[in-house]
Amino acid sequence: MPLTKYNFKPGIDREGTAFSNEGGWFDVNLVRFRKGFPEKIGGWVKEQITTYLGIGRALHAWIALEGTKYLGVGTTYKYYIKEGNTFNDITPIRATTSAGDVTFSASDGDATLTVADTSHGAVQNDFVTFSGAVTLGGLITAPVLNQEYQIATIVNTNSYTVEAKDTDGDTVTANSSDSGNGGSSVVGAYQINVGLDDYVSGSGWGASTWGTGGWGEVAALSDTSQLRLWTQDNFGEDLLINPRSGGLYYWTQDNGLTTRAVAFSDLTNANLVPTKAFQLIVSDIDRHILALGADPLNAAGTARTGNIDPLFICWCDQENAPEWEPKYTNTSGSLRLSAGSQIVGGLRSRQETLIWTDDALYSVQFIGPPYTFGANLINQGLGMVAPKAAVNAPPGVFWMDRSGFYLYSGSVSRVPCTVHNYIFSDINQEQVFKIFAFLNRQFNEVGWYYPSNSSTEIDRFVTYNYQEQVWSYGNLTRYAWLDEGVQPYPRATGTDTYNYIYQHETGNDADGSPMDNVYIETSDFTLDQSGNNFTFMHQAIPDILFTGDGGSDQVINFVLKMRNYPNETFTTESTNTVTASTTKLNLRGRARQAVVRLESDDDADAGARLGVGWRLGSMRLNTRPDGRR
Repeated sequence: MPLTKYNFKPGIDREGTAFSNEGGWFDVNLVRFRKGFPEKIGGWVKEQITTYLGIGRALHAWIALEGTKYLGVGTTYKYYIKEGNTFNDITPIRATTSAGDVTFSASDGDATLTVADTSHGAVQNDFVTFSGAVTLGGLITAPVLNQEYQIATIVNTNSYTVEAKDTDGDTVTANSSDSGNGGSSVVGAYQINVGLDDYVSGSGWGASTWGTGGWGEVAALSDTSQLRLWTQDNFGEDLLINPRSGGLYYWTQDNGLTTRAVAFSDLTNANLVPTKAFQLIVSDIDRHILALGADPLNAAGTARTGNIDPLFICWCDQENAPEWEPKYTNTSGSLRLSAGSQIVGGLRSRQETLIWTDDALYSVQFIGPPYTFGANLINQGLGMVAPKAAVNAPPGVFWMDRSGFYLYSGSVSRVPCTVHNYIFSDINQEQVFKIFAFLNRQFNEVGWYYPSNSSTEIDRFVTYNYQEQVWSYGNLTRYAWLDEGVQPYPRATGTDTYNYIYQHETGNDADGSPMDNVYIETSDFTLDQSGNNFTFMHQAIPDILFTGDGGSDQVINFVLKMRNYPNETFTTESTNTVTASTTKLNLRGRARQAVVRLESDDDADAGARLGVGWRLGSMRLNTRPDGRR
């Protein structure tokens, strides 16, 4: 028989069976579709040598008026501003003690220091910086004490422990001479409480983490009982930051990177600032700061209640960040949404701010005095799965709820998804708040990173090419993403022993190593028109364009798998190496239906090499009718 050309339909389709999707692609990892054909995704490299503390779940880039480029990085433990290759810690201070309130005690042969401070308010893993201490008399000297520490354990409300270290970070063990308490001048400066690494969404809004309360109990909405998610925005060249369910903080660019962010309530002329909120957003054009899920004013209107109202929104006076008291002479104000039980998240869009509750989508728009803002219910019955599960893209705003993907472009439409059941049946529902949406504009892609059923942390992603309307997916751990814009190349946070920021879509490798387990596999296809007869496949002409810089090491494997019935186990008939000079492959396989898999990974037998990039075209196969032997 003559060679038969095979053009497989673009996109992954797993809504049916492998055989019902004949003529298409069925499985994939780290491969995208572009102009109808599959290609290996771009590689990534570490952006910096230095690292940071905590898992980075927020990225935000902006440029100061004089041209300095900044990158905000919000982690489980801290908030940094990266300028050049340096991470500058601007985490706010929540409390500073009076001199002498803090004392130390040590035990001979032990590196653990017990710190006494009445009503310290700290939680495990908080950071505190001590100053003014003198030696304990032995190896625990003043330089050992007067530095930043991370709290190891909470003993009780009046004491906690830290592990003694020298200024290089090496452990220091006390000796028998360490009998002092640090003196009467010790001061402790406590950074805001850290958040949680994991989150169980269990029993409604405010649900606590596993093991922190009784079965079915609902925890208070506080920053220490929530997965630590930062939101950030610019007010001019200054930075606003807010840990979910925590305080509102302001960093002034003119004060420099050696100064920390401060609470809004500490700003000059601060008046009735919310003490906590789910999220901060600066509105488009009119420049009001909106606090979503904030604490309202008391009945007298003289103070904030300190308790979050999960459907409450308030805003400051126009262009006046410290002023939050509604007056006839300003534009401060508030409103309360009615659909749902809590605000999940918000996103600034074109001339409107979109706000999702767990059961609705609202459009909040500037309407001018006396109301300032108005909220329009766009859709009820659709919420959002996580605070960061929405993203702006050229066609509109894409987001994910607990049962599908949606697009808002003036009206709401469901995005048809050919991997819907495969993705939604694989999500760890106890960790859905970690899901985040991302945009990769260069390749017309939006996507979502999510934790799979087998993981408590993000380990997978799904992408949608909104121009070609095709889906793909893969395995990769990333905690936050920022598309190119202020800086070239997309940025993402990840972990490799330590925590790093990675530049994506650069080169073809995984930070200097061959990209692991890259493949794409067709659905089952029949070898004759009827599907009744056995067919012998004996030759393939691959159509592969190598796009990397691997030179003669450019290699991909062509794997032929065959079977006679849809539920039968595959038999791998042949694995052939394809290079840029390969003209044809000699095969030997006999069956009713077949699958072709193209793969490259870091297994030497699977043909991986540094610098390999590839793009598939239209393969041709040579088959002939055959009997069963």
